[in-house]
Amino acid sequence: MRIIHVSDLHYTLPQLDWVVEEAEYADLVVISGDSLDIASAVPLTTQAVVITGYAELIAERTRLVMSSGNHDLTGPDEHGEQAPLWIDDVRAVGAAIDGMRLEIDDVLVTVCPWWDGPLGRERVAEQLARDGADRPAVWIWVYHWPPVGSATCWTGRDHYGDPDLAGWIGEHRPDLVLTGHVHESPFKPGGSWAERVGTTWVLNPGRQTGPRPTFVEIDLAAGEATWRSLAGTESVSLIGLSSS
Repeated sequence: MRIIHVSDLHYTLPQLDWVVEEAEYADLVVISGDSLDIASAVPLTTQAVVITGYAELIAERTRLVMSSGNHDLTGPDEHGEQAPLWIDDVRAVGAAIDGMRLEIDDVLVTVCPWWDGPLGRERVAEQLARDGADRPAVWIWVYHWPPVGSATCWTGRDHYGDPDLAGWIGEHRPDLVLTGHVHESPFKPGGSWAERVGTTWVLNPGRQTGPRPTFVEIDLAAGEATWRSLAGTESVSLIGLSSS
C-alpha cells in the first residue's frame, strides 16, 4: 500500500492541485489537519466549500482520510466546544473524517479530531480504546498534533507537543501516527519528520511554501517512509512494521 501524507496545507490551492494529481498514484491520501487558514482574507465558510470540492476530486481518484486541525474549527458544537462544523460535507463526498475508522485489508486507520475541551478529549480516548480492541496487523492514527517530547514537535527552541497524545501512544502503542501542526520540525537542528516513540513511528511532514507541499510517502509493503521537500529527500526503515 502506498500512502501519501500531507498536512497544514492552509488553503494553499496550488498545493491542493498537486495532491489531486498525486492521488492517481496512491492507495490512500492522508491530510492530517489544517486544510483551512484562519489568517486568510477568504472567509472560512468559503474556504470550507472549496476544500470540500478538492476532497471530492481526491476521493474520486483514491481513498481519502482528512482530519481536522486547529485552523479548521468554525464554531461551537452542541456541547459548546469549538469544532469543524463543515467537515461532515467532506464525509458526504466519500472521505473518512474525524471520529471515523477506515479498514483496508490488514490496515486500520483511526481518524481523530482536533478536540477543544474535556468532552472532545473523552470522545477521542473512547475512540482509541474502541479501535484498539480489534486492531489488525497495522494500526495507523491520524492526529494533527505530534506528541510532546518528540523530535517531530521541536520548533528549534522547545518541544511544542500534545501530552495527551503521548499518553495515548504509551497506552495503546499504534504502529504509525500521522501528524502535522508544528511546521518547522523537519527543518530544524534537533527536529525531525520521523521519530520512533517506543514501538510507534510518528511522522510529521512539516510545511513549506511553493506549489508542492512537503509530503511523506509511506510504502507499507516495504516498511519504508520517505520525506520529500525543498530541503531534499530522506528515508527511514519502519522497524517492526509489516503489512501484506
